[in-house]
Amino acid sequence: MSIKVTALSKHFDKQKAVDGISFEAKPGRILGFLGPNGAGKSTTMRMLTGYLKPTSGTASLCGYDSQTQNLEMRRIMGYLPENTPLYMDMYVKEFLLFVANTYQLKDAALRVEEIIKQVGLTAEQHKKIAMLSKGYKQRVGLAQAIIHNPEVLILDEPTSGLDPNQLSEIRDLIKGLGKDKTVILSTHIMQEVEAICDDVIIISMGNIVANAPIVELKKQHDLSLEEIFKKLTK
Repeated sequence: MSIKVTALSKHFDKQKAVDGISFEAKPGRILGFLGPNGAGKSTTMRMLTGYLKPTSGTASLCGYDSQTQNLEMRRIMGYLPENTPLYMDMYVKEFLLFVANTYQLKDAALRVEEIIKQVGLTAEQHKKIAMLSKGYKQRVGLAQAIIHNPEVLILDEPTSGLDPNQLSEIRDLIKGLGKDKTVILSTHIMQEVEAICDDVIIISMGNIVANAPIVELKKQHDLSLEEIFKKLTK
């Protein structure tokens, strides 16, 4: 099992942002983590990636504990946070080469060329990141998350700010990546989950209210995903 979460909680003073959730994510299937704003999605993603310490419970990626084996875990994980931290004064190609070198990749320059082509940044590669539109900045963020060919990919609101054409391309790219990786995609957009994911977890007020393959969930409730979401997150 690539991602295993057991009784994971995060409390901020008296507020329970995430309240004892457990789930697993499988390789070759894209898991959509769906919930309204403030439901606990980003908090969960940050605990999974080791950037935030849980109040209780555990999370492991490919057997590595997110708290005690953080360094080993980061080698096999790619992470696109909701607001991607990028070096705005660097050029796209320069930045990606810098990231490739931090992972000590062999043939780093060649890998950068491949990834630039893969995420559709060829025309933008010699521009400063600060000059890019939000959509292209998002592509740079995705490129840095997958440059080291990670086994596990955690994407927090990955299509935020994309126009309809870019949206379609990035969705196809994520679907392609999901064929041989474990991918968790956090979003509040229903169409995103329908278009990209195989399985869905619906989280509301820090609790998991649904966890199933999308097809099964629809069959079980005899409703559309949108109707199920509204029903379970009231």
